[in-house]
Amino acid sequence: MTETLDTAGDSQDVLVDVEDVAVHFPIKRGVVLDRTVGYVYAVDGVSLRIRRGETYGLVGESGCGKSTLGRAVLRLEKPTGGKVVFDGVDLSAMKGEPLRRMRRRMQMVFQDPLSSLDPRQSVQSLLVEGMRAHGMGADREATDKKLRELLSAVGLPTTSLRKYPHEFSGGQRQRIGIARALSVGPELVVADEPVSALDVSVQAQVVNLLEDLQAEFGLTYLVIAHDLAVVRHIADRVGVMYLGGIVEESTSDDLYAEPLHPYSKALLSAVPVPDPTVEDEREQILLSGDLPSPANPPAGCRFHTRCPWRQPDRCDTERPALRELKPGHRVACHYAEEIRDGSLQPHEVVAEAVDPTDFGDLDISPAS
Repeated sequence: MTETLDTAGDSQDVLVDVEDVAVHFPIKRGVVLDRTVGYVYAVDGVSLRIRRGETYGLVGESGCGKSTLGRAVLRLEKPTGGKVVFDGVDLSAMKGEPLRRMRRRMQMVFQDPLSSLDPRQSVQSLLVEGMRAHGMGADREATDKKLRELLSAVGLPTTSLRKYPHEFSGGQRQRIGIARALSVGPELVVADEPVSALDVSVQAQVVNLLEDLQAEFGLTYLVIAHDLAVVRHIADRVGVMYLGGIVEESTSDDLYAEPLHPYSKALLSAVPVPDPTVEDEREQILLSGDLPSPANPPAGCRFHTRCPWRQPDRCDTERPALRELKPGHRVACHYAEEIRDGSLQPHEVVAEAVDPTDFGDLDISPAS
């Protein structure tokens, strides 16, 4: 079952419109890996909208498909189905030179700044390379001025231009990655785990930097992270992903005040309270079992194998649609109302054994 969106009222403010996007990776078998025997359903029918100038946070545990979705938005991964519309233009139909020109308006900050920066290139070469790829940087004097302004904007001295990535700390390398993304003047920046590899003190500096740059350059962000505290600080709206789909979406404040999906409740209950003098009165939800294989996802609600509120009559057979339960707050759960008002009580979950090599019925037809 695919997700639906309420189209009223906000279409003019939408910069990115993701409509029922799926990304399925083929599983190859055989002597020369020439036979497709199944698919990994990394992203499976996701719809969301990102408004101009906002920060959309995408959270979920490892393997849920959030990074793949971020890459699909930029067409670094070609969607198997659905479409991505950027500023009214359908990217799924674009290729070659038109797509390359469009990519100037969309850039990415990668998770590991060291592996995403060429160690044989100086900072100046790294920044100029992207600019020249998009027809910029012909005027040397203007380019030098722009490079100095970029480094100043991300908090690095101009002497950094002559240095190489290995000469910087992790936080400084991430700042270089941000400067590289900004060098071509994008409107959208996809930040994939931008602070996960950094120390806590440096994380705060980079998050504050992203907020300052957004205000200065009018940027729109898609921030992908598993650290809920970081997302709460930076995001205007948050989407929670589980096993290839979005199970809940709302404003940051609303989600953290009252999560409506059982998975969101479990995620937020695991966030530690930093003040040891404050008693934690939140409901603690410990999930049983392992994340099912994305190559053989459960039928029905994909969270039902780990859900304390599971009702087999519907949860095991019918996949819930993402629906608006209250203004601006969407949730994919059959019993979200009953869970919220307490008429449906949680029960003990018996963990099901999961074989990570189980691909289910491998003799399936190609994904559409």
